[in-house]
Amino acid sequence: MGRTIKCDVVIAGGGLSGCLVALALQARHPSLDVRLVEQGERLGGNHLWSFFEQDLDPAGLALVAPLISHGWDGYEVRFPTRSRELGSAYRSVRSDQLDHHVRAMLPPNAILTGAHIVELGPRHVETRDGTRFEARSAIDARGAGELGHLDLGWQKFVGQEFTVAGGHGRSRPVIMDANIPQIDGYRFVYTLPFTSDTILVEDTYYADDPVLDHALLAGRIADYADRHGWHRRTVVRQEAGVLPVALGGNFDGYWRSTGQGVPKVGVRAGLFHPTTSYSLPDAVRIALLIADRRDFSATTLHDALYGEARQRWRERRFYRLLDRMMFRAAEPDARFRIMARFYGLDATLIERFYAARSTGWDKARILMGRPPVSIWRALGQLLERKKGQF
Repeated sequence: MGRTIKCDVVIAGGGLSGCLVALALQARHPSLDVRLVEQGERLGGNHLWSFFEQDLDPAGLALVAPLISHGWDGYEVRFPTRSRELGSAYRSVRSDQLDHHVRAMLPPNAILTGAHIVELGPRHVETRDGTRFEARSAIDARGAGELGHLDLGWQKFVGQEFTVAGGHGRSRPVIMDANIPQIDGYRFVYTLPFTSDTILVEDTYYADDPVLDHALLAGRIADYADRHGWHRRTVVRQEAGVLPVALGGNFDGYWRSTGQGVPKVGVRAGLFHPTTSYSLPDAVRIALLIADRRDFSATTLHDALYGEARQRWRERRFYRLLDRMMFRAAEPDARFRIMARFYGLDATLIERFYAARSTGWDKARILMGRPPVSIWRALGQLLERKKGQF
């Protein structure tokens, strides 16, 4: 026989978005009874989330500051036709730091891990062992919904963090090193130097399908490391991911696919940068939006979150157009030329792009000139607008 727990808000999913909502509510409304229910044994899983500092406003930075594990005052990009250093501050959050901080800030009874959710409605969550949470609202933060409603490409990667005997010699992140064979779409290596002898190396692809061959990519990481002289190394952690890159789709169908009337956050709400797949800035902003509320009834919370997510989807139409240019107008092994051209533009334009705050002039500047893709295919994507999609 299961037990029933009554509370104010129950959050289904202890990933980044769910944890940030819990932290924001605890800070702003400490008297609220908030419960966080996670299937895994620890919050956040095995992930690393990165963002540019200018992506967040002061309130957002204050919320995420205790979670930051590593930071740098600039980064590099490398292409066959261009290399560049930029001064934008770059930050990373480790999942183990997220888990530690959330457990320190929330009451012990607020967190339930190892709990498989079998049922979720606007005001309740039920787990496999019969535990039922009844609340004023239940927030669904369990990751992607029914992606078949969206037109997608994929950003997929395998990353290895290793220690290098004698040090690796890098002091800044290289967030795109495309000086490698272009295989399976736009391919680049992403490196984050955590300490003088510890570095994360990710082999990343903007690909047409989500298939990920872990062993193959691990072999390519080893080749990259050997080429850079990191021969005496020890792998201390490995992660992998397949992230959606939005080209278009039916937003309302996607939202409805995970339950009518259910408040949603994170990727489940369609809240991620359409091109970069970065989710942390949206997760921070939505957590603060929820915490600013006084009415936590399911209906009003659902309507507020739905309206916010739908508005963001509409505002980001331009980024989905650029994604179609990359995936539909460029040959897979030539996609890197689009990014190489983009990184020749003004640094503040690049910052606004990553923050999903491109101005009208930014958009015109990005499209201006001869595109590094088929002109006819590019025109076709400019004119594409399927019925029921935006």
